Amino acid sequence: MSTARPSLAAAPREVTGKKVAKLRQEGRLPAVVYGRDVASSNLSLDAREFDNLRKQVGPNTLIDLQVDGAKSAPVLVHDVQLHRVTRRPLHVDLYVVRMTEELTVDVPLVAEGDSEAVTVHGGTLLHVTEHVRVRALPDKLPQSIHYSIDSLATFDDAVFVRELEVPADATLLTDPNEIVAKVLPPRVEIEEAPPVEEGEEVEGAEEGEAPEGEAPAAEGAEGGAGEATEEG
Repeated sequence: MSTARPSLAAAPREVTGKKVAKLRQEGRLPAVVYGRDVASSNLSLDAREFDNLRKQVGPNTLIDLQVDGAKSAPVLVHDVQLHRVTRRPLHVDLYVVRMTEELTVDVPLVAEGDSEAVTVHGGTLLHVTEHVRVRALPDKLPQSIHYSIDSLATFDDAVFVRELEVPADATLLTDPNEIVAKVLPPRVEIEEAPPVEEGEEVEGAEEGEAPEGEAPAAEGAEGGAGEATEEG
């Protein structure tokens, strides 16, 4: 399997500010490259080439950046500004790395398998933690960490950060006691009784209740004698 890093060609950029709109119309994407002890430089990239590359690599993939035919340098895509509607890249930040210095990055988590609490008991899988923080050398950065949800058989079960299989050459920085995933029980909907419309007879009315417009019958004691009235 080839270990060659993906490459990206760039050109120096003098256009800045609002004038970059014309640059984008020409199919170029404004970018900036910087790093530790590396002066910040304005660049432009082929927008289509970058878009294709972005679909093929992960967020922590090292890329060989070559500016105007010069010697390439290893970089990470540090940030991508996207259009709010089209979600197309508007600007890119590239970070030059030192291969002998560790970096701290966020690594996305990927759930695999089937949960009995979901498939049998109708629960909803909740991804409490979607990424963890990891420190490693640039060429050892994991692109993602996969974990199984097969152990989630009941609503009391959970997957914790401490159970994740992190590569040996990377250091996990996230709290190991944080929950990664669990299953929520299904919501129970309580049906309310339909409202009683005006004039509708209420079922199960109390005994002795008089129909509307009639006086209630006198309540008498056994044998027909009425209750004694208060003396005086």
